[in-house]
Amino acid sequence: MADNPRIEELRRRVQKDPASIAFAQLAEEYRRAGNYEDAIATCRAGLAVHPGYLSARVTLGRALLEMNDFDAAQAELECVLKTAPENLSAIRGVAEAHHRRGRLSEALGFYKAALALARHDPDLEQTVEEISRAISPAPPGMDDGLSFEQATAEFLAALDGLPGGLESAFAPADANAPGGFSAPIAPAAPIAPIAPIAPVASIAPVAPATDLPKLQGFLNRIQTHRQKKAV
Repeated sequence: MADNPRIEELRRRVQKDPASIAFAQLAEEYRRAGNYEDAIATCRAGLAVHPGYLSARVTLGRALLEMNDFDAAQAELECVLKTAPENLSAIRGVAEAHHRRGRLSEALGFYKAALALARHDPDLEQTVEEISRAISPAPPGMDDGLSFEQATAEFLAALDGLPGGLESAFAPADANAPGGFSAPIAPAAPIAPIAPIAPVASIAPVAPATDLPKLQGFLNRIQTHRQKKAV
């Protein structure tokens, strides 16, 4: 890696005065340049003299994170949070450490804490949304993200599975089928003025077709989608 003037200047200052707090700037420049090993070494040397220098400890934690030393990185960043619980860089660093280890619930808590401090940060908002979906996916059949066209396609596909398609789904039930209509009721004879009205024979209820509940579900989803678009 070619040396840049800023790193060279800071390096000379630290070499001239090993107790100089310029070590923190030098370490951060190393980290930004991707020279994580030099960043770690510089931080540790400077923190031995200035253990309370929090920005240097954040730099150390983030450099360790890039080296995939998650335990050490988290220890340094959590040390910062004990003194400065609202240090945004440390919070994001701890969140990233959990995230890289696959500890999504823990990562989400720290990402939300970071977002509370950095409101409307697009990267944080996207990360929180993605992890939230990964932890609590929508139950099957409860996804409201379908477009009207997608819902219609599913509805028509369901009709294809019905014998006779849409017409058979809503056709009157066969009188001879189980649960179908009974024989048509004959017209009542003229009623004498003083004769009581004879009760009408009861009609057996129509049994729903086998796939009607599924069909009704798709109809409900399409209706819900139309209502949302109308709002």
